Amino acid sequence: MSPLAELLLVLVVLGMAVKLLLLNFWRAVLFVSPGSVRLLPVSSAEGMQVPPGLAPLASQLQALGFVPLGSHVEKPRFQKGTPSYDFAHAGEHTFATLHFSPRGEPRVYLLTPLAPEGFVLTAGYPRPGFEIPGRYRSGGFLESSPERLLQFHRVRLLGLQPSEDFTWEDRLRSGQAWYRGLGQREIRRQNLQGLLWTVVALAIVAGLFLGGDRPV
Repeated sequence: MSPLAELLLVLVVLGMAVKLLLLNFWRAVLFVSPGSVRLLPVSSAEGMQVPPGLAPLASQLQALGFVPLGSHVEKPRFQKGTPSYDFAHAGEHTFATLHFSPRGEPRVYLLTPLAPEGFVLTAGYPRPGFEIPGRYRSGGFLESSPERLLQFHRVRLLGLQPSEDFTWEDRLRSGQAWYRGLGQREIRRQNLQGLLWTVVALAIVAGLFLGGDRPV
């Protein structure tokens, strides 16, 4: 192979490795440090503006008795973050959060903090089931309406002791506690592939620069 052809090959491979790093490095960081995700408040209930794509879900939640709390951004390192719109139903001991998936699909999930510690999380989209008896239940029910999702959530709360605090500040604290505690196993499961691709990309770069003498 001529020196020019080898140089072009090296540049192509290097470009692919850099692209892999740009796509996956933040997920590798999230795998290593799930608690690094920050929940940043954006607006209170009075200033919260739900996007049109989430408005039908917001209306259904409010018809069930949920009240708006405010909006926040969930921001992993090296990412812009995901805007989220929070509601609460104190009588049901449940928070509800609306957001868009990475593909722009409207999503809703219900979250109940437990006393003295723990969570029940019920999502209206695919989510692997996971349980720690007495402390944690997480799972998803595909394409369920908020009303149906709330019914599932009630059943999943049976035998557990919900928290009594459902202010917006409590919602933000609960979310941060989830990332720093019981949610870490799920986060690592979701981002394992990102870690593996990051390792592959770094191995490619190391191979290019440390792989021995080249004629270019």
